[in-house]
Amino acid sequence: MLVGGIRFVLGKIAAAVDAELNDDSRLREELLAAQMRLELGELTQEEFARLEADVLARLREIRARQLGEAGQPMKPGDFKVTGVEATADFEHE
Repeated sequence: MLVGGIRFVLGKIAAAVDAELNDDSRLREELLAAQMRLELGELTQEEFARLEADVLARLREIRARQLGEAGQPMKPGDFKVTGVEATADFEHE
């Protein structure tokens, strides 16, 4: 029972680490914050360029991991629409 509990906890930790490694939203927020700091004069253009290069490299790594997990990127024709949902609010007189 103890081993099962430890396995469960370690599985949750591994899932959280994997999600963090593949989540690009934090990096996009970091880049946006850096752009704001540049506009406010808190960063020089050189500091911003270094930070931007680092963030973009990490974004490329995430994208490469995502493509590696899924195989090849999707191409036109590789997908099929299986349904459409639509709503309309018409007023009848």
